[in-house]
Amino acid sequence: MGELIGYGRVSSRSQSLDIQIAALTAAGVTTEHLYLEKASGRKRDGRVALEDLLGRGIRKGDTVVCTRLDRLARSTRDLLHIAETLDDKGVALRVLEQPIDTTNPTGKLFFTMLGAFGEFEASIRAERQREGIDAALAKGDDSPFKGRPPSINIEAV
Repeated sequence: MGELIGYGRVSSRSQSLDIQIAALTAAGVTTEHLYLEKASGRKRDGRVALEDLLGRGIRKGDTVVCTRLDRLARSTRDLLHIAETLDDKGVALRVLEQPIDTTNPTGKLFFTMLGAFGEFEASIRAERQREGIDAALAKGDDSPFKGRPPSINIEAV
């Protein structure tokens, strides 16, 4: 039997990984087998811990553990690429908050469907955010996107 290898990610530097670390260690992942990063999931570039995990952090028989699929990838394409890499290396995937087991056809189907729904949700959220920003910008001076207020008195300068 291989090792449990944990992966945790948050999207911004201000967010904490503490909840994911607690869940991964409670699932049996040791701290020496944790791959953690603070990076956007929308792009693969800059996700050094994930690349390290996929490149040399896993061996045949290991199981990669993450709390949710959206921590691993935000697009179906990337998710399927990661799943293929794991499968090629003989590594299983376990997702703590979703009943996913990639070692059987039903689990692979469920994995793919959840990935597609996750990508759809992210796209809808980005679209709503863009609509809100555009509406705020259309307000002109009342827009919250005009920058922060000056921190010094301009007349004093």
